[in-house]
Amino acid sequence: MSYSEKEALKQLPKASSWPKLSGTGEYDHMDLIEYNDGLFIDVLSIPDYWITDIINTEFKGPASIWYTEMKEIYGRRNWPWWKSQIIQK
Repeated sequence: MSYSEKEALKQLPKASSWPKLSGTGEYDHMDLIEYNDGLFIDVLSIPDYWITDIINTEFKGPASIWYTEMKEIYGRRNWPWWKSQIIQK
């Protein structure tokens, strides 16, 4: 892990403060996408594979089941692919 990656890791807010998607009722999936793009990419510049490794903490209930099934079917994918899938869903 590079020095800049270690510094980014130190600056990550606690996962409990990240937007969550449950997949039930009214929710704004764009909040999750904008949060991830804004903080993880624009501010912290963390590697794409970090985002795809940590987004599972942002899904709850039916959304978590959907995410797990998608990951089993399609394997490891990059953040742009996941954004596309979230928007389509």
